[in-house]
This record gives sequence, structure tokens and C-alpha cells, in this order.
Amino acid sequence: MDTLTLSRLQFGVTTVYHFFFVPLTIGLSFLVAILETMYVKTGDERYKQMTKFWGKLFLINFSMGVVTGIVQEFQFGMNWSGYSRFVGDIFGAPLAIEALVAFFIESTFLGVWIFGWDKLSKKLHCVSIWLAAAATSISAFWILLANSFMQNPVGYTLNNGRAEMTDFGALLTNGHLWWQFPHVLTSGLTTAGFFIVGISAFNIVRGNNKGFFEKSFRFGAVAALIGAVLVIFAGHEQTRSLSEEQPMKIAAAEALWETEAPASFSFIANIDQENRTNKGALSVPGGLSFLLYYNFEGEVKGINDLQAQMEAEHGPGDYIPPVAVIFYTFRIMVAAGGLMLILGIAAVIITRKKAALSAYKKLMLIFSWSLFLPYIANASGWIMAEMGRYPWVVYGLQTMEDGVSTVTNPVYLTISLVGFILVYTVLAIVTVILMKRYAIRNPETDKEIVAEGKGASLWT
Repeated sequence: MDTLTLSRLQFGVTTVYHFFFVPLTIGLSFLVAILETMYVKTGDERYKQMTKFWGKLFLINFSMGVVTGIVQEFQFGMNWSGYSRFVGDIFGAPLAIEALVAFFIESTFLGVWIFGWDKLSKKLHCVSIWLAAAATSISAFWILLANSFMQNPVGYTLNNGRAEMTDFGALLTNGHLWWQFPHVLTSGLTTAGFFIVGISAFNIVRGNNKGFFEKSFRFGAVAALIGAVLVIFAGHEQTRSLSEEQPMKIAAAEALWETEAPASFSFIANIDQENRTNKGALSVPGGLSFLLYYNFEGEVKGINDLQAQMEAEHGPGDYIPPVAVIFYTFRIMVAAGGLMLILGIAAVIITRKKAALSAYKKLMLIFSWSLFLPYIANASGWIMAEMGRYPWVVYGLQTMEDGVSTVTNPVYLTISLVGFILVYTVLAIVTVILMKRYAIRNPETDKEIVAEGKGASLWT
């Protein structure tokens, strides 16, 4: 493989792996903060136990997110030095703010929260986790601001072959950012909600402290349902905005080769990118027009017309992304989102029943596996978002060929790629082992809880 392919693959692997941890960090930090707030307001020691239990799982996830995120920073200056030279004046500012302000606050107050139990007042200790949670979202904001410039460049001028910032306010008000940011936040809430639901259901099936995990399940179910509703809304509105910002991505997501008015929505399609056609598709007439414009008559430009338009604006070249990948990752994300909405509704409904949740053993088994749905949706959605921008690294301004380093040796890239995969595999195994080891601990017999004198009596 050549340098460009290897660089793309390496960045893709590290990004997807890193993004496994980001949504859970965002969502679980707020849910842990809510649990501690409930403990402070009510004085109920059960909420303290829940805060500590889910808080430790949050910390394991957070630490892995930090480790995997650092690697990405180095790739900008090494594999993508052409990109760094071109957009460093713009991209560097939000990354610097994220590191110096948001991450500093986040890590500082997480340290206060970890070591401040029974040393600070209840209210002050609770404030520390709220500040850490807020900083986590602020950190995501600055990262997404940088990414939004890549998706929809604004507030810049081209000078001597470089993009230079002219309007920081335009970056802050970038339309792409203000749908992408809520989409990521709500995906975090959904991920955290189903994380709690899944682990709680698994422990209920095992008969492990049903009182603790039934209460956790009820709490997680509400968060999961709220998150599922909001993430679908935010994702839908972001898709509508993309029809104006990146029409090629929308056309690829629907495998729409020819301009249609009205445009149909395809559930499945046999895509032949080489001949720019679909050999067969199951479609709803006017469905895409309705989704984008809320009417059945809107025109949606096809890939062939958009390719011709790109060639007229930017010169000869292939401006069509991998259509099959974009088409099916989009549908995987949507299908996972739909399943989460259904399961979220079901989870809330059964928590309103008088029967103990352990009576719904088959449903609990299903909910145990639902933990993975947000991860499937997050990964497929991120792949669709980034690969749908092909061949641009900065949409309309710089292609990936211009952004990749021209001096990186493919042999070294291959070695480092294999090394990253091996290291990340080890980290993944360690993370799963740590998560599982702690997730199945029983608060009734846990040594830390028993030592505090607050064990089984709280749940019996």
C-alpha cells in the first residue's frame, strides 16, 4: 500500500478506537454527577454507592480515552504534515484551548473528586464532579470546532498556499458545529444510559445484588430513552444541514447517482460504483425529499451531477467517496438508533411495572446485549462522517493527497500501523477485563463497601 492509504488507515484505526471511549466519558460523567447530586440532596447512602460504582467504571473508560487520544495529536505532524502546514493557523487554536483550558479543568477536578471523598464537604465534592463533567463537554466542543472547519470551512483566507484565520467568531458559529456538537453530546448520553442498562441487566440475570442493579437499571433506562430520542433528532437535523454543506456526502449516503425530484429513499441497494449505477434497490418514492425538506417534491442532486460540478470548480479528478461504505454505515447507524429507541421505551415501560425486574429474565438478556448498540452506532456514524468527505481532508480546500506527508516511508508506516493495532488490541483486552472485573462486583459483599459499614442492609 502507498503512503496515503497507510496514513488514512492508521488515522482511521486510531480515531475509531479512540471514539469508543469518548461518548461514554461525556455521558457517564454527567450521570455520575446526577447520582451524587441525588445523594447530597437526599442523604440516601444508596446513591453514594451507585455514584462510586459507576464512577469507577467511568474512570477506567476515561483513562483509556486519554491514552488513545494522545496518539492522534502526533499523527498531524508526522503522517499529515501537509495538512498541518496548510491549516495549522486555524486548527491549532481550538486544540490549544482544549488542552490548556478544558482538559486542564477536567483532569484537575477529576483528581479532586477521586481523592476528595470524605475530605471535602458533600456539596463541594459534588461540585467537583459537575465541573469535571462540564469540562469534558467543553473539551469535546473545541475538538468538534476543529473538525467542523474540516467539514465546512469558514472564517479563513488563503495566503501563500495556507489557510489563515480571519474570523474566530465564524468558527464559533459554524453551522456544522451546532448540529454536530449536540449530536455527539446526545450520543454520549445514549451510550452511558445503555451502558448502565446493559451492565445492570447482566447482573440482574446473574442474581447479583438485585436491589442495587434494579435501581441502577431504572436510572439508566430513563437516561437511555431521553438520549435515544435526542440523538435521533440531532442526527436528523445534522443530516438535513449536510444537504447544503456536503451534498456529495448525502448523495453517497443514498447511493443516488442521478438527480431526482422527488428523490427516493433506499433501504438497501446493490451498488456498482465502477459503472455509477445501482443494479437493484428497495426504495420509498419521495422518501429522501421528505426527510431533507419535509415535503415530497424537493430536488436532490445526484452523484454524477455533483462530480461534474466538482470538476468544473476544482479541476479533473475523482470526487466520489466510497459509496457502498457510506451507504451502509449510514444505515447501520440509523438501524442501531431505531433499535435503541425501541429498547429505551421498553426499558422504561417495564420499570413502571410492579413486578421485580428479575421476573423479566428474557428481556434482561436482551438488555444485556443492548450495551453494544451505541458503540455500533457511534463507530459507523463516525466512519460515514469522515469517509464521506473523501477526497477532501479540508472540504473544498485541500485533498488528502495534498495533506499527507511526502517524506513518510511506507515501510515505517506499516510497522507503526501494525504496532498500533497490537498495542490497541492489548489495551482493549485490558479495558474489557478491568470493566468486567469491576462491573460484576457485588455491593453486598464488596470489601470497600463492607468496610464502610454500608453493605447489604441498604438493599434488603
